[in-house]
Amino acid sequence: MGAAPKLSLREGLAALPRPVWVLFAGTFLNKFGTFVIPFLSLYLTQRGFSTAQAGLAIAAYGVGNCLAAGVGGHLADSLGRRRTIVLSMLGGAASMLLLSQARTLPWIVVLVGLAGLAGEFYRPASSALLADLVPPAQRVTAYSAYRLAFNAGWAFGPATAGFLAGHSFFWLFAGDAATSLLFAGVAWVALPEGVRAPRTEAGWGPALGVIRRDRRMWRVLGATLAVGVVFQQMASTFSLHVTNLGYSAAVYGALISSNGVLVVLCELPLTTWSRRFPPRRVMALGYSLVGGGFAVLAGAHGVPALAAGIAVFTFGEMLAAPTASAYVANLAPPALRGRYSGAVGFANAFALMGGPALGLALVVQHAVWVWLGCGVLGLLAAGLILGGED
Repeated sequence: MGAAPKLSLREGLAALPRPVWVLFAGTFLNKFGTFVIPFLSLYLTQRGFSTAQAGLAIAAYGVGNCLAAGVGGHLADSLGRRRTIVLSMLGGAASMLLLSQARTLPWIVVLVGLAGLAGEFYRPASSALLADLVPPAQRVTAYSAYRLAFNAGWAFGPATAGFLAGHSFFWLFAGDAATSLLFAGVAWVALPEGVRAPRTEAGWGPALGVIRRDRRMWRVLGATLAVGVVFQQMASTFSLHVTNLGYSAAVYGALISSNGVLVVLCELPLTTWSRRFPPRRVMALGYSLVGGGFAVLAGAHGVPALAAGIAVFTFGEMLAAPTASAYVANLAPPALRGRYSGAVGFANAFALMGGPALGLALVVQHAVWVWLGCGVLGLLAAGLILGGED
């Protein structure tokens, strides 16, 4: 049986069904309002908490993410994709409003963890719904367009948040909650349920048995964990690195917004070129550039050098991320797509639990080693994904 013909970028986008575009719109709304987490370390340190305490709070978010991966993967395959997305958005809005009122470290840690759980368990459902709606030949394009919506929100959101933070941090929490509620409304009105597993097969037990025997998936999980530690420095250690160099929160916001702008402008055309190559090679190149981009920061002190490092990092992200999402969706049996995506979420959550805390602990005195370590982890991820045979 011959391979499916490769559609042009315009043809691939035109072939995507209407609910996919609805998912893109809701994702943009939600990600535009992701105001709090990128500024959490600054928010806490400006209120007198130490960098170690800020790292503890971000690690709690990682714990919540870890739980979200399991809860979200299960609910996506059992409760349904749409209901899971709506429930997550409602919980995320409530947790952000509660967090805005927290003043002591124990309550902050608890509520940041709740935000990581409630606001993030929609991800396996969104990824699985996209795979339900789009055939395999179009999935790299679909996941790239999904990331475009995600990063279009990310491009404008942090810059807006940096402006708001200069007036009152409360508006970060209120805006985050409002956009989550908007996504909940869009999802409830316009998204389909997608594939649901039979009740007897919806638990994690059957899924773990399949994943345990899938060596290709284990390579993906190992690479995801390694490069995930690098990714997590963007919203934690990098903010303090920029301000320690004497720049403002607005400069940090503009630098991380440039990541989103590049994705919006370049990822879909880049994906149209990269999808002609074997996916694991594309992922390996991307992981190497992700680590290399942050390794550049070891010697970066001016804004142009910092921006160059973010640009290299972003091109690696654009190569690796949509290809990896499509690769996992193609590995997963249809009734296990939510839990396969949840397993990837587990790996990212473990990276979030440990990566920011380690980076924040080292960045003040040993920033060079943080960024060089990111380079090593990128190469490790590339080696893992290239190991073995398909």
